[in-house]
Amino acid sequence: MTTTDPARDAHHPRLATVASEHPGVFAEAFNTFDLDILDRVYEDQAVLVNGPGNPLLGDERRAALAELQALRVPIQVNPREVYEAGDLALLIVDWSIAGRGPDGAEIMVTGTATDVARRGVDGLWRYAIDNPFGVA
Repeated sequence: MTTTDPARDAHHPRLATVASEHPGVFAEAFNTFDLDILDRVYEDQAVLVNGPGNPLLGDERRAALAELQALRVPIQVNPREVYEAGDLALLIVDWSIAGRGPDGAEIMVTGTATDVARRGVDGLWRYAIDNPFGVA
């Protein structure tokens, strides 16, 4: 009899079982450059804040993430603070996408995210709100 670890399967290396690991899991998923893998770190109804006053859901969220992944430059994350309240976590994360894109152009995008993750009934953390430019 084989048991399946819900944090790992053939489509994704892992999902976080601890809130503080979620930013690293996001980076692993982002750096696969596979949108379906990246989308697994989000709840179905998650919001991506693509700039002040510009929340994106569903297909719009996926399109914005695909645009970033199309740069084909890995993201690096440095979690600064993690605060948990039951099944919710506030994540403050410094991040950067820096390197050369497919056309050889230098790319430098950085920010400090203010994100909210939620632990699902399966015990795994996913973004409910991803606000990559959440701190000035």
